[in-house]
Amino acid sequence: MLYLRSLAFNLAFYLNLIVQMILWTPYYFLSPRHRAWFVPKFWSRTSMWLYDKIAGTRSEITGRENLPEGSFILAPKHQSFWDTIAFLPYLDDPVYILKRELTWIPFFGWYILKMRMIPVDRGSRSKALKMVIAATKQELARNARQLIIYPEGTRRAPGDEPVYKYGIVELYAQLGIPVVPVAHVAGLYWPRRKFLRYPGTIKARFLPPIPPGLSKDEFMQRLIGETEAACDQLLVEASQTPNPPPMPPTAMKRLGELDAKPELKG
Repeated sequence: MLYLRSLAFNLAFYLNLIVQMILWTPYYFLSPRHRAWFVPKFWSRTSMWLYDKIAGTRSEITGRENLPEGSFILAPKHQSFWDTIAFLPYLDDPVYILKRELTWIPFFGWYILKMRMIPVDRGSRSKALKMVIAATKQELARNARQLIIYPEGTRRAPGDEPVYKYGIVELYAQLGIPVVPVAHVAGLYWPRRKFLRYPGTIKARFLPPIPPGLSKDEFMQRLIGETEAACDQLLVEASQTPNPPPMPPTAMKRLGELDAKPELKG
């Protein structure tokens, strides 16, 4: 049954993306940018609805009261494709930093360009970071937008040793806006590079914002410490549910370090 539900959801997910992208195209490209945001946010909501109804996985996102007014940086853990779309409906005017190659994809790339995302050439990291900072400053000056950046850069398995990149530190220092860490363990339910989608409840939490003006070292310590502590708590909670998802080796190792044992299925 798990295989069938996973197959059904994956098919429905991509079909939903393609159909909505085609059907909404006239409205999307003829509408002002702020109004056009309805389309990707509606797609996000319907994708989460399909995930719940077909795969049996609910999404429970708390801490919305921690989102500041105006511009800020949203800094989620990156474990799954889930965390690239689940937070869209909670933000007024988000902006992503993404690979330039994505803008070359027909339809999808046009949608990205409409929303003035920030494409980056990853060939030279130092040059790319300077370009990203300059482009982000321009967007924030134009509108009070919310920058979404994944501090670890690439997806990592739940419980894995954190590897935070320096880019978020430089953005924090240069932009002078709050950073909202986001904790979750979505990789337990929607694993990276895997076909199966496990049932249960994905819990994510917007943590209290880290104010601007801290030193780079203090900011990094707070970002890592607060994010990882909240992720550890969510990992323990997930492991102790009546029917926990399979725990990858990284999660089992971390649970052992936390002295928390997952509930075993009977």
